[in-house]
Amino acid sequence: MDTLFDILVPVSLAAVLIALLGGLYALYRGGDFGRSYSNRLMRLRVLLQFVAVMVLVAAFWWKTRG
Repeated sequence: MDTLFDILVPVSLAAVLIALLGGLYALYRGGDFGRSYSNRLMRLRVLLQFVAVMVLVAAFWWKTRG
């Protein structure tokens, strides 16, 4: 299980970073692309942040439990 968390934690954090950078790019690019994607990507970022926090909490709980 430790190996699973060793993989999930960086993957979830990288997913949040990619969604953030994509949302910022869409926001500053503007135009039709910005209008259609910036808000959607920022909402995805919030969802991914929630998942990342849950993964971090589960990893912390697992490591302190044993």
